[in-house]
Amino acid sequence: MMLEEARLTVGKVAKRSGVKVSTLHFYEDKGLIRSWRNNGNQRRYKPEVLRRISVIKAAQKMGVSLSEIKSAFASLPNNRTPTTEDWDLLASKWRKALNERIAYMEKLRDYLTGCIGCGCLSMNSCPLYNKDDELAAEGTGAVILEKTAAQNSV
Repeated sequence: MMLEEARLTVGKVAKRSGVKVSTLHFYEDKGLIRSWRNNGNQRRYKPEVLRRISVIKAAQKMGVSLSEIKSAFASLPNNRTPTTEDWDLLASKWRKALNERIAYMEKLRDYLTGCIGCGCLSMNSCPLYNKDDELAAEGTGAVILEKTAAQNSV
């Protein structure tokens, strides 16, 4: 990799990508992007880093974790920046998880609308209420919500 190709400053990359300089440093620390150092020991980036950051931002908006993004990048030959075809493949792999998240969020929205609207004053009819913690034996968290979300995603 030639340093001559890495000509973008950290400020220029931050401005063009719409992320803070500290975010670029964080992405670099996590191994999501790479910079090179010039003779003055200043970070320089190749133009392709902008596409890589765009993929990171798009994936994060879909709810994909940074570790999942890093793993996806590592699966590319020579850890290259994703091409359009690579993005299609990555997105298709994430589509199932995204659909599951959407279904869960819709179920959460549907159940909580009534509770938020009424202030949960009718605990006898609330579908999320767990009287005397009877569901503790079935797991942690919102057990009823998790069960209904799982049933509806099948």
